[in-house]
Amino acid sequence: MAESAETDWVSRFADEVISEAERRAPGKPIVCASGLSPSGPIHLGNLREVMTPHLVADEIRRRGVECVHLLSWDDYDRFRRVPAGVDPSWAEHIGKPLTSVPAPPGSSYASWAEHFKAPMIRALEELGVEYRGISQTEQYTRGAYREQILLAVRERAKIDAVLSRYRSKQVEEYFPYKPYCDLCERDLTTVTAYDDATTELAYTCECGFGETVRLAEHDRGKLVWKVDWPMRWAYEGVVFEPSGVDHHSPGSAWIVGGQIVGEVFGGRQPIGPMYAFVGITGMAKMSSSKGDVPTPADALEIMEAPVLRWLYARRKPAQSFKIAFDQEIQRLYDEWDALGRKIADGQGQPAELAAYRRAVGTAAGPLPATPRPVPYRTLASIVDVTTGDAEQTLRILRDLDAIEALDEARPRLDRAQRWVDAHVPAEERTRVREEPDEELLDSLGQDERESLRLLSDGLDDWSLDSLTTLVYGVPKLQAGLPADAKATPELKAAQRAFFALLYRLLVGRDTGPRLPTLLLSIGADRVRKLVGT
Repeated sequence: MAESAETDWVSRFADEVISEAERRAPGKPIVCASGLSPSGPIHLGNLREVMTPHLVADEIRRRGVECVHLLSWDDYDRFRRVPAGVDPSWAEHIGKPLTSVPAPPGSSYASWAEHFKAPMIRALEELGVEYRGISQTEQYTRGAYREQILLAVRERAKIDAVLSRYRSKQVEEYFPYKPYCDLCERDLTTVTAYDDATTELAYTCECGFGETVRLAEHDRGKLVWKVDWPMRWAYEGVVFEPSGVDHHSPGSAWIVGGQIVGEVFGGRQPIGPMYAFVGITGMAKMSSSKGDVPTPADALEIMEAPVLRWLYARRKPAQSFKIAFDQEIQRLYDEWDALGRKIADGQGQPAELAAYRRAVGTAAGPLPATPRPVPYRTLASIVDVTTGDAEQTLRILRDLDAIEALDEARPRLDRAQRWVDAHVPAEERTRVREEPDEELLDSLGQDERESLRLLSDGLDDWSLDSLTTLVYGVPKLQAGLPADAKATPELKAAQRAFFALLYRLLVGRDTGPRLPTLLLSIGADRVRKLVGT
């Protein structure tokens, strides 16, 4: 077995999983698992359920060890509620399997489950996540779990004893299997009788229907969740599967499942780190039931796949983090680019290097990357000022000596364009003045006019670094200080005043995109015209 020299959380889990798999099932492929319910939009918090085992499974594959990542689509779960924004008439489907519920109005998909699975499947492909998908509807309805269901029903007293350790109130008669009604398709059923010898099961439904079936032949129902999950651990031989913090309270599915899997199904609970929630900048905790939640597909509209992978790879599962859809995305990209330069220079720390390597590629190879990665904030400012005009965008980027063709800046350029279009409020969009503000120019004092002259004189050196030095240096020159003078409180105040003046002259506001990028986007001639020089 190849050993990893890295010391990040992924490598440590891979070490543990490989050792545990050798004890449990030597010579067999290692099984890591995830589960997702397509009950609504599968959001960025749910993505951690997939990325955690993906990263571990990928590390195991990198070491030459056979490993499969199973992704269970819990599409046989019941439809629980109608999300906000969906026709309230969908309430008539509450209690049906998600695969039996019609897709939301306007969808081209055959069912509710397929409608919400589809964008996640596309996102996982873009993210380079290799997995084997399992539809729980298909598993249950083709009888794959028939023996496991019969076993659970025979051992229902043992399961009830485990559950009763955590109950505050005892139930009269426990049954671990829930039939879906053969008439209305809902799970509003009650088991009224069961014969262990014949497996005859009688149930009634709230719709008024009732029947007797042979459980040994019945494929229209499922084990309740706290039994279903440990059953699958044993059935699939899962060695590694994470779970959210909500599964780790007393009496939760993870806690009781850890006892049921051995006592009933003869299996073992997976190694299972608890993962923390993922938030969105400016938003509360995500909930699919509310309907309007950012999904992985939404994130991939505004950031490249390696950057999104990096967010999940660099944090231990128990650490919460946030994903930026606001201005913070520019700072995130600055950090990402700085890390890339640091690693290229051979200065990256082991954990940084490991997270970066996991972000930019998988065991199967590298992910697509932008050939010439211009800073995201620069691209955002350019597409904002040019309103996405391709010819003007190319002109500015050529002036920067950054690219010769727009494709060299893609896909990052496209992500920046979509971020500006979708997430920058209209009142914050940049609109460069067409004509000088003569009234403002006429009101300026001698010092302000001098600052504009100094700016105009320095515009001949046309690069982002030179323009940065220029806009910060003008107040220093006016104060008789060298260009590399350290900022004092007085100097910072003078710089802020100079910046505000430029913004008012250029875009008619006190603030705007970073001035060096804004100047670059506008062009030297137009800047001189607008500042009256």
